[in-house]
Amino acid sequence: MRLATTSVVALSAGLASAGSWFGNSQDVIVKDVQKVPGDSPLEFCDTDHSNDIVKIESVDLLPNPPETGAELVIRATGTVFETINDGAKVNLVVKYGLIKLISTTADLCEQIGNVDLECPIEKGVLSITKSVDIPKEVPPGTYNVYAEVINNNTKPITCLQATVKFGGSKKADMGDL
Repeated sequence: MRLATTSVVALSAGLASAGSWFGNSQDVIVKDVQKVPGDSPLEFCDTDHSNDIVKIESVDLLPNPPETGAELVIRATGTVFETINDGAKVNLVVKYGLIKLISTTADLCEQIGNVDLECPIEKGVLSITKSVDIPKEVPPGTYNVYAEVINNNTKPITCLQATVKFGGSKKADMGDL
């Protein structure tokens, strides 16, 4: 969750209102998902981003993919087109495979302290670099993250999603064989 929250908060971001996951009809419609520029697993949600308050220009993770028991450095840049005020919300869903681990709405302004920001976030270019430690206890598997961020007036800030696979350490300590 720290990875998702930090990435999202680092960009003053979240998701634009996505409505229903499957729409209102029985028809299945497949749309192209747009990757966030940079070296990360982040993608923009399948929504209209023309009115987003934040334009994310790049997000880089080092290492990518993240590794358990290692430091993760997140570098993000973007442009804020409108002041982000107290009352902005992050709707966050984290799944482990098909199991929903987290489904919560958090106060963005309370969370952005984790990336050394505070509300209000004024218009302009925003660049953030943040290091976080990924606990070695993170169970191996595939995690799906969905984050919708809206301003206090319900205007979309941004919408991001990612799939991150943790497989444990790259090297197993096998001793001398």
